[in-house]
Amino acid sequence: QVQLVESGGGLVQAGDSLTLSCVASGRTFSRYAMGWFRQAPGKEREFVAAITWRGGSTLYGDSVKERFTISMDNAKNMVYLVMNSLKPEDTAVYYCAARQGTPLVSRDDYDYWGQGTQVTVSS
Repeated sequence: QVQLVESGGGLVQAGDSLTLSCVASGRTFSRYAMGWFRQAPGKEREFVAAITWRGGSTLYGDSVKERFTISMDNAKNMVYLVMNSLKPEDTAVYYCAARQGTPLVSRDDYDYWGQGTQVTVSS
């Protein structure tokens, strides 16, 4: 059974940086893509970034391009999201997700989800 566990959320100030981590377990992920999504109160779950398991291809949402970076550590079954220049509008619960195949931007295309980690950015 696939399990995704996020960590690294917290309360930061605008302009700060934060790194989220997600550890994946339960199967071999070599043919999987990993994604990060976020959901703010009262809003739909939004695509943030995605990456192939071997790290060769990445996608980013328009609102985080140039500020966030997604990366993989295959040896540890870990996916990271480095978030720089954080803004109050980045406040949300951040979810790790996995799907077989290529990275995609729609949440409906992901089969496995973590429980989420809260990120709060104060102004």
